[in-house]
Amino acid sequence: VAYAQHRLEIDKPKEAEAAAKAKAKAAAEKLVARTGLKLFKSSMNATGYLGVQPQAERFVASLKDHRIGVFDSAIEAAKAGAAVVHCHVRDLDTGAQSRDPDLYKELTDRIRSSDTDVVLNLTGGTGADLTLGGVENPLPLSEEGTDMAGATERMRHVRECLPEIATIDMGTMNFGEGDYIMTNSTSQLDEIARQFQDLPVQPELECFDTGHLWYAKNQEERGLYEGKTMNAQLCMGVPWGAPDDMNTLMAMVNNVPSHWHKSAFSIGRRQLEYVAAAALVGANIRVGLEDNLYLSKGVKATNAQLVERATVILEGMNFNVMGPDEVRDMLDLKKVV
Repeated sequence: VAYAQHRLEIDKPKEAEAAAKAKAKAAAEKLVARTGLKLFKSSMNATGYLGVQPQAERFVASLKDHRIGVFDSAIEAAKAGAAVVHCHVRDLDTGAQSRDPDLYKELTDRIRSSDTDVVLNLTGGTGADLTLGGVENPLPLSEEGTDMAGATERMRHVRECLPEIATIDMGTMNFGEGDYIMTNSTSQLDEIARQFQDLPVQPELECFDTGHLWYAKNQEERGLYEGKTMNAQLCMGVPWGAPDDMNTLMAMVNNVPSHWHKSAFSIGRRQLEYVAAAALVGANIRVGLEDNLYLSKGVKATNAQLVERATVILEGMNFNVMGPDEVRDMLDLKKVV
């Protein structure tokens, strides 16, 4: 007992010193995080991901009149401070989401030929829409809400346009209300990952729940992202994936491997709250009309206005917003001119 007590007295100063060093290191890391650079991404689905009909009708009319609505919005967002623009395209007649390679080619050519530099990010999420026929008769499927495509077709516009980044939705989930299911089988996700291997395009892994993140890590362990920069987008508050409370956000953040990059966002009125929340947990930022249509209650937003508001929030927290070249360095992106 006396020997044990003697050793305890000897070790106390060492333990205190170690604790002090750990505390100082944690404080330094917190300071770096609070004054560091943040990647800024604007999500350019001009009618919102879940769709809001009055806004959709207005935007379809804009496309028919100008054919450059998404392009204008992307450039305005970049000028407002977005380092990355994440783009979807829509059918010019119906306003429905499209994966027409010609529409993507027109959009990417316009953005690349502009005098505004921005990182180009295209969605890879189309072709995963499955809508059951009803509660009592799920089959046959509803043709109106179903758009299922194979991995090669889903990646066609990515191969032809070669954006710097393209997204993958990392799983299957009940999405919103009714009979709609966002459908991404593990075999198809593996094939999409393999096709990224042959392209100078970095994947952005959109994780709507903890299981999606788990599977993304499993893919990396199996070598499916060999040579790629791992980048997870934590999609919070989308019914019925991960809720956007802070406990769930931290569960997601704590499961992102330390060598990965990460971003986080929420939808609707919580989008702007999540600018601060994401920054505080060391994640990068996403705002835009794909996830939220309003700047404040009753005031409809533009992508550029949401970027400007997010910039004010970040700069008020002593963060610096990254530019396109800084993002390219961080994510090892290959710009196509």
